[in-house]
Amino acid sequence: MRLKTTLDQWQTLHEIDRAGSIQAAALQLNKSHTTLIYSLRKLEDQLGVSLVQVEGRRAVLSEDGKALLRRASSMLEQARELELISEQLAKGVESEIVVAVDHLCCLERLYKPMAHFLAENNSTSIQVVETSLSKTTEMVTQELADVAIINLPITNYPAEAFGFTKMEPVVASSHPLTRATSISLNQLSSLPQIVVRDLGSVEKLGEKKDVGWLKSSQRITVDNFDHAFGAVEQGVGYCRLPKHIVDSRGSEKLTVLNVENGSGYQVPLHLTLPKGVKTGPATKRFYELLLESASPLPSIS
Repeated sequence: MRLKTTLDQWQTLHEIDRAGSIQAAALQLNKSHTTLIYSLRKLEDQLGVSLVQVEGRRAVLSEDGKALLRRASSMLEQARELELISEQLAKGVESEIVVAVDHLCCLERLYKPMAHFLAENNSTSIQVVETSLSKTTEMVTQELADVAIINLPITNYPAEAFGFTKMEPVVASSHPLTRATSISLNQLSSLPQIVVRDLGSVEKLGEKKDVGWLKSSQRITVDNFDHAFGAVEQGVGYCRLPKHIVDSRGSEKLTVLNVENGSGYQVPLHLTLPKGVKTGPATKRFYELLLESASPLPSIS
């Protein structure tokens, strides 16, 4: 169905209501008083509704006019957003960017800068992909991500320091080991160990990556740290979990073990742009915001 009215007519009605008079609206729109009156009368004729009434020496919206304008306001806002998005797309701004995040990264490091980015950019969607070990490498080397939070730098891909994640050995607070003041690696080797699997797509088992101490006689392999936390909480075994997870979720449910020569280690985090010179402006801006939020390097005392 062909529309009777135009956005320009509704914009005129909106400006009359906002400015408080036809004369003031004409100044704001840089149009003549006569032009606005003609546009208003034509809109009324098209709709068959009186949109403006005179109060004193001022023309204000009628109740019908106010009711219709409330509906039209969202349409005008959408039209403004379409124009803004069109401008951004014309400049080459990506409609979507893919962010690969190593599972060791505290997600607060990602989502705080993301909120800032989205406040600036309303035309770019973001797809977040959690990675680990060889999957992290794949997302970078195969250019599946626009920006990636990785642990160790990948050969031939420049990276910037982003922070650290401390890994702590933990068991359920009800576990007998919590009563020990110090625990040897030999004691740990007799306990079931919960590990997070390599999420990479490599087919050969030998090409999967393993990290850390893995000498327990039994292993329970899970997909992510959420599963690992649940397994530890239920007393299945012990696991090394990121400190930010232990602090936020496990203060009462889990206990950090004092392991001889292995009570905790730090994993560095880095930022990289897998697509290099092909990186788009939206990705570059998000990358800048991530860098601005990066944790400072620890001081050497």
